[in-house]
Amino acid sequence: MNLLIQRKAKQLKVGVLASGRGSNLQALIGAVKTGTPAVKLVGVASDKAEAEALRRAEKAGLPARAFPPAFFGSRREQERALEFWFEELEADLLVLAGYMRILSEDFIRGVGCPIINIHPALLPAFPGLHPQRRALEAGVRYSGCTVHFVDAGMDTGPIILQQTVPVYEADTEESLSERILREEHLLLPEAVRLIAAGKVRQEGRRVRIERDA
Repeated sequence: MNLLIQRKAKQLKVGVLASGRGSNLQALIGAVKTGTPAVKLVGVASDKAEAEALRRAEKAGLPARAFPPAFFGSRREQERALEFWFEELEADLLVLAGYMRILSEDFIRGVGCPIINIHPALLPAFPGLHPQRRALEAGVRYSGCTVHFVDAGMDTGPIILQQTVPVYEADTEESLSERILREEHLLLPEAVRLIAAGKVRQEGRRVRIERDA
């Protein structure tokens, strides 16, 4: 059993990894500013120096740093640099908000805190790349998004929260992606809030949520 409990004496310090435009990061920043006082965002890292997520972090006054793999001699060196940075920031939780690299088992063990990810599909269906396109190709009636703990597999970790969205006959990959993204912007901050409140309990592959009274 792995019980995540946020001590009342401090805020949950959250680090973020993002590769792209950072819209889920922006949703987290907004949630923390407007109503999640138990959470403190401590830094944003990216594997891409040009990532818009870094600009969003800087605008919000957060430490932001790029760790491009080409600057390191190996994948392990890049991940160790990330580990050291988040250790310096004393992160209690890492959030993957559109981070497009698979983390190694060494990193997951070495970083010393839980890691969660947001994925635009109802896992375990459609893990990996282009899940919206594959959902349309499969003819599903509902899709959605999932927040899950990260393990060594590709989108295989224990599921924390999910939200469904309808799939319409006229949907394109772009229109379905936009509808799912709107729900991602609500689901990810809610998962972080629940973890900060000590309401998330992992029991093997099952995650139990203590709902608000």
